[in-house]
Amino acid sequence: MISALHVIARTWTALVIGLAASVAVAAAGAQTPGRENTEAMARRASDRLRALQQEADRLASEASSLLGDLRKLEVDRQIKAEELKRIEADVAMAAADLTALDAEVQRLEAEDVAERPLVEARLVDLYKLGQGGYLRLLMSTNESRQVAEAARLVAEIERRDRERILAHQQRLAALRTSRTALAARSTSLATLRAEAARAQAAAQRAVAGRNALLADIDRRRDLNAQLAGELQAAQQRLQAALREPSAGTPSTVEPLPLAPFRGELDWPAAGAVRARFGAAPATVNGIEIASSEGTPILAIHEGTVAFAGTFAGFGNLVILDHGAQNFSVYGHLLETAVSGGGRVTRAQPIGTAGQSLAGQPGLYFELRIGGKPVDPLLWLKRR
Repeated sequence: MISALHVIARTWTALVIGLAASVAVAAAGAQTPGRENTEAMARRASDRLRALQQEADRLASEASSLLGDLRKLEVDRQIKAEELKRIEADVAMAAADLTALDAEVQRLEAEDVAERPLVEARLVDLYKLGQGGYLRLLMSTNESRQVAEAARLVAEIERRDRERILAHQQRLAALRTSRTALAARSTSLATLRAEAARAQAAAQRAVAGRNALLADIDRRRDLNAQLAGELQAAQQRLQAALREPSAGTPSTVEPLPLAPFRGELDWPAAGAVRARFGAAPATVNGIEIASSEGTPILAIHEGTVAFAGTFAGFGNLVILDHGAQNFSVYGHLLETAVSGGGRVTRAQPIGTAGQSLAGQPGLYFELRIGGKPVDPLLWLKRR
């Protein structure tokens, strides 16, 4: 992509140099009004081509920077994906441990339920023996020769009863503690997993955003090249007219195309914007410029007068045809200075500002591109 942009930049450099040379050659000829207008259009085309070349260079630089950002974002996305896999594995292990522990606790609780009657029976027997139960059990032996064996038996029974109860209680407590710890770990890992997923989604959105920006750069670059082609074709026609020996007043020279001058068109009149595009039903298709009555109204671009006269709702009205279904409309004029079918040049006076239907001095201005109304502020120079 970057190499293609460099090729475009080199092509534009050669084109601008050629155009500048053609203008210089033309300047050496006889200076008649027609030739002066033609040369002015050639210079304007050359200047605009330089501006478009600068835009192409800026787009190339922007694309290069975005490609670097995209690589960083892609690496970050891959890291987040690997972190998510690791966290998912930890969560799965924790879940497996919890399942095993649950089974172990359930088994121990089942054993506890099964052994509880025996333990309770032993406790009942000891209770029945009263205080010093194990001693009374020992003294219940009738034969003195069996006292030693009975003592050992009673001591063993006491030890086993005590150890059985204590060990079982300790094990159940330890398992419940472990289960609580693992449950907390599982919750923590689930939180981390959600955070990792959010981070990965954010990285993916950033990558998608950068891809959208690159696509927009490609679109603008293609449009840039298209506009340059239109200017080049117009410039070739101008050069052919200037090379003609009889080019004192070129009558076959077409006006420059309007589209390449988006954002660079001159304002038709001095004054602030009083009503914006689409702001009210009366100005839905254009803007109102607050100009003093009698202020000169200038053509924003070369063209042909498609209409000049009165028009209901707009007073004196002038419509300029700029080719390719592109028109500029000037309404509420005090007077007009052009007539239908006439050719006008850029910045040529076409009338003076009058008053709107509401009695406010100014100009109604409308711009139609491809036959459809557009916001003129997107096409006029910023000020």
